[in-house]
Amino acid sequence: MAFFSKLKDKLFKSSSKLDEGLEAIVEDGGEETAEVTSVEASTEQTAPVAVEAGPASVVEDKAPVEEPKSGILARLTGQSQSGPVVKRVLDDDMLEQLEELLIASDMGVDTALRVTANVAEGRLGRRVSTQEIKDILATEVARIMETVARPMPLYPSKPQVVLVVGVNGSGKTTTIGKLASQFRSAGKSVVIAAGDTFRAAAVEQLQVWGERAGVPVLTAPEGSDPASLAYDAMTKAEAEGADLLMIDTAGRLQNRQDLMEELSKIVRVIRKKNPDAPHNTLLVLDATTGQNAISQVETFQKLANVSGLVMTKLDGTAKGGILVSLADKFGLPIHAIGVGEQIDDLQPFDPEEFAAALIGLEQ
Repeated sequence: MAFFSKLKDKLFKSSSKLDEGLEAIVEDGGEETAEVTSVEASTEQTAPVAVEAGPASVVEDKAPVEEPKSGILARLTGQSQSGPVVKRVLDDDMLEQLEELLIASDMGVDTALRVTANVAEGRLGRRVSTQEIKDILATEVARIMETVARPMPLYPSKPQVVLVVGVNGSGKTTTIGKLASQFRSAGKSVVIAAGDTFRAAAVEQLQVWGERAGVPVLTAPEGSDPASLAYDAMTKAEAEGADLLMIDTAGRLQNRQDLMEELSKIVRVIRKKNPDAPHNTLLVLDATTGQNAISQVETFQKLANVSGLVMTKLDGTAKGGILVSLADKFGLPIHAIGVGEQIDDLQPFDPEEFAAALIGLEQ
């Protein structure tokens, strides 16, 4: 299955308050504002409806053909994909409902207001169909995301030090394993440092991934100083001429000052060894945390100068709008997104595919 199809299916496979809210919107306001004239109904019954196609997928392999499904916005505007095209006047009431919908998808108030304002520009008073609204929204989301869709940069420095940070359970260890495997497959020599010295399970998990990828994993006794391990790992990676050194860190809650200070120490020690390191600081975020991801970015930015984001667990939420909020607020590169546990479930971030999956466009 193409990654886009997997992303679209998993983004909306779980039930959420968004669905419940949409049903309430349709019941409260959709019927009285959605109109279909008898002429339109007659025309639509005798001829196929011309619908503007959504953004073209950049994924070459195509997913199996599936029966059309009513998207979340289809219910908002009252359009049934198997019936006549229903159009609704784009007025203040509809815009307010769209704002609430986007906020409910974790897009954030400021971003939702900005997106709906762009949707309204030049279109107020026009009657629009569900497909038209979806196309417009997907275009707006993709426009925001295009500026942050960038792969992790590679530098000539050896070793290129990649520090991976995030809170407990965000998926750091798995992300490191997947990235190391992908870099190794691309011909790069990689070393992993198991810097989460407080959790034996995290070290063991990294060792499993290291064996799969053919990548050495450097460890230290449980409870030892992570900063010392990072320093020793840099020394070993230099001696071996490794292209990349990926350093795992313990999961840190942004409200634990002692743990955050420890992270600062790791960064200071790394810079004593190489003033330009870490060359990349990846913040791994769990999509299911919603708006809490914003405070995580703010905190880790101050301590570790985050250079890029990896968003995991999009298969566990129907609220992928948090990525749009992060892109709009911080402008940090989003290097990859994950929608599962398999090695190919961590993929480069594609703004058009993500926007189409978030809005529910058929590809």
